[in-house]
Amino acid sequence: MNKGEVEEYIKNLREKINYHNYRYYVLDDPIISDGEYDKLMKELLRFEEKYPEFKDPLSPTQRVGHVPVSGFPEALHRMPMLSLQNAFSYEDMMNFHTKIQKLIPEEKIEYVVELKIDGLGIALLYENGKLARGATRGDGYRGEDVTHNIKTIKSIPLTLIEPIYPNLEVYGEIYMTKKGFKRLNEEREKKGEPLFANPRNAAAGSLRQLDPRITANRGLDNFMYRVAFLNMEAAPFDTHMEVLKYLKSVGFRINPNIKLFNTIEDAYNYCVQWKDIKEELDYEIDGMVVKVNSLRQRQLLGFTARNPRWAIAYKFPAIQATTRVKDIIVQVGRTGALTPVAILEPVEISGSTVGRATLHNEDEIKRKDVRIDDTVLIEKKGSVIPEIVKVVKDIRTGKERVFKMPNKCPICGSHVIKLPGEAVSRCMGGMFCPAQIKGAIRHFASRDAMNIEGLGKKLIDKLVDMGFLKDVADVYYLDSYKLTNLERMGKKSVENLMSEIEKSKTNDLYRLVYALGIRFVGLGTAKILAMHFDSLNKLMEIGIDELLNIPEIGPKISDSIYEFFREKNNLTVINKLKKVGVNTERIKEIKVQDTLFGGKIIVFTGTLDLYSRNKAKEIVETLGGKVTNNVSKNTSFIVIGKDPGSKYDKALKLGIKILTEKEFMEMIKKIKI
Repeated sequence: MNKGEVEEYIKNLREKINYHNYRYYVLDDPIISDGEYDKLMKELLRFEEKYPEFKDPLSPTQRVGHVPVSGFPEALHRMPMLSLQNAFSYEDMMNFHTKIQKLIPEEKIEYVVELKIDGLGIALLYENGKLARGATRGDGYRGEDVTHNIKTIKSIPLTLIEPIYPNLEVYGEIYMTKKGFKRLNEEREKKGEPLFANPRNAAAGSLRQLDPRITANRGLDNFMYRVAFLNMEAAPFDTHMEVLKYLKSVGFRINPNIKLFNTIEDAYNYCVQWKDIKEELDYEIDGMVVKVNSLRQRQLLGFTARNPRWAIAYKFPAIQATTRVKDIIVQVGRTGALTPVAILEPVEISGSTVGRATLHNEDEIKRKDVRIDDTVLIEKKGSVIPEIVKVVKDIRTGKERVFKMPNKCPICGSHVIKLPGEAVSRCMGGMFCPAQIKGAIRHFASRDAMNIEGLGKKLIDKLVDMGFLKDVADVYYLDSYKLTNLERMGKKSVENLMSEIEKSKTNDLYRLVYALGIRFVGLGTAKILAMHFDSLNKLMEIGIDELLNIPEIGPKISDSIYEFFREKNNLTVINKLKKVGVNTERIKEIKVQDTLFGGKIIVFTGTLDLYSRNKAKEIVETLGGKVTNNVSKNTSFIVIGKDPGSKYDKALKLGIKILTEKEFMEMIKKIKI
């Protein structure tokens, strides 16, 4: 390139980086991965060093990020929160070490290695041992005053333990745990709100809430790693490790994985070790930080215009990349859930080639506006199937195609429905669909259903794989001679199994209704249905309005029952059951539990530790109760877990009985059906 072309190339690089800084720092809406951004910055640095005549004080290499997002008071940091230069290889680490040796020759150098927490940089100012201000990193020199939200984070001390130094500013990282991130996105999904792309964005959004009560419910945490004493002479520390020890002693949270090494080789090996075990942590890290331990040596090394010379960030291979959506297909899970999956132009992430990404459900596709032929940012974490973080809409051509969820199951052709209040579309051919058949038969043969002893998981899997069972009714058409020829199936075992199968034909109606596997119909609901109808035929002919007249049957259950019996594949299986002599009539009077949950309306709120939300709901429905999402004057009682939120407040106002999860557990221990 000639000088004119070089100048134009550098100008274009700066414009690109400035644009992506704006998306990242101002809009909180990045459209490229960290790895791609690092490549752009490294390229610009290389050209500016090679052609110093084109250096510019306004270049993104001469400053840290952009201005803070508006809406909070500005806060000036006592010391700059500068960014770190990056290392991506052993050679980069050795170059870092060599430069240090040249600047301070003949000195022994110790290195401290810390986890690089993927969160939000924070500066905490303490005056006379009390928290005076908390500010975001911002552009490194000034951030946003978020003190009102910092105070809600329980692991941050409001008052230091026996403060020796009256004034200091402490630096660290605010982050959100993986568990907290998952819970937050699940709650937002239920409310129809946009999902956060990753825990870092979630932490940033949570810390910048105007209402501190929202921040308090987000479960933020922190690690602190540096301190600036306003009177350095009053701080007699020689090393970084001594500073960390002091910070821990006065009440700050310090990461337990920080280690000290005598050589750069050992420090590098520790960095590489974490690349393979970082998924074991309950928080995200995107690399490691290597720092000179001696504070005296740091002072000698000093700073460049944008980085300390005494520290470097070892970055793990990128877990994000951009690629193209070639197609969107639909997979059917063992519960009948239809999951759209994006077929991608293959792209390298974290050392492996990625060719597909989950889209979860139709609502998420609409929310992210993912279309076939779109360019997208994808993210891979651990062994999980990669997800699409966002669409790069700026480069759409108009040829992209909108995806539509099929109304027929791609596996068995049964019709697909999405019940009110649910995000997932489901195949209704549960007793017939090959994708669901193993789970359907296991449920059908279970103790509370048809109670076929001897027909366990391993045998069911084998019989399905061999083609002996293609739907649940095939259980009654098994050939004893063929079974005897199977491995580990002796004559006596086959006789016992065939006897159990024959005996199950005489079960009462409620067992069969439960065994059919109708979504939301637990054992308690099956008993209620059996009480109201004399036969399976009458239940099959019933309309939604008549189902809703039953007090214990809500809209979701009634819709599920109605749709189940409208699916022709299900009717085919039921006719096979009738033909072989399975009882479809009510034999005896059924008594549904009428003490505690019969006719009760129950609400669960907060995070449950002892049960999953679905399991708790199943217990209530099995015992004749009904679970709703909203608290009203008709609510019988609510069960609260951790961080119960507004439902708890509303229950208090209405005077509704409130149970802890432990009290709920003690209650159901006393009940048997």
